[in-house]
Amino acid sequence: MSQPPILVCFAVKEEARYFHARAGVSAVVITGMGRDNAAAGVRKALATVRPRLVITAGFAGGLNPELKTGTALFEADEGAGLRAAEKQVLWQLTGADAVEMESSVIRTICWEHKIPSATIRVISDAAAEDLPLDFNELMTRRHRINYAKLAGTLLRRPGKIPQLLRFQKQTVFAAQRLGEVLQQSLSIGAT
Repeated sequence: MSQPPILVCFAVKEEARYFHARAGVSAVVITGMGRDNAAAGVRKALATVRPRLVITAGFAGGLNPELKTGTALFEADEGAGLRAAEKQVLWQLTGADAVEMESSVIRTICWEHKIPSATIRVISDAAAEDLPLDFNELMTRRHRINYAKLAGTLLRRPGKIPQLLRFQKQTVFAAQRLGEVLQQSLSIGAT
């Protein structure tokens, strides 16, 4: 009898780009960004599969100034657009190393279903880096990027395009690193 799969949840397909699920070991779901989308996505997945473990994976914004882009962070069960100054204040107030939107709600739902869960995140933007745009201003009510707003913003502020392209390179690097870390983690868990 085969083991139940490990369910790996990503908010967006760009985070999953370099992760290659292995049959019988892992299943992948793209939940969408934000708490509501993450909750709906994981509930839908859990209605069709009963995994032995759920991993919420993706990008995180660094708060701890010692963490560089590409640093992997882990958290496991034991029983959107911040500026550098805002990241520093959050780090000082909370002591948290990074910030992201979806893991908490996914892990709460897993706890409700008595399914073990873990979080693996990779820093996409270090604490001292401003994001090129306030992505919260570009979101729809359903936490999806409004491409018309994005285009309008870039037309009004073309100087942001090089910063946006640099950030895109960072997220590609972070996605590659995330894929590596997930592959290694799941290989260890499969043995």
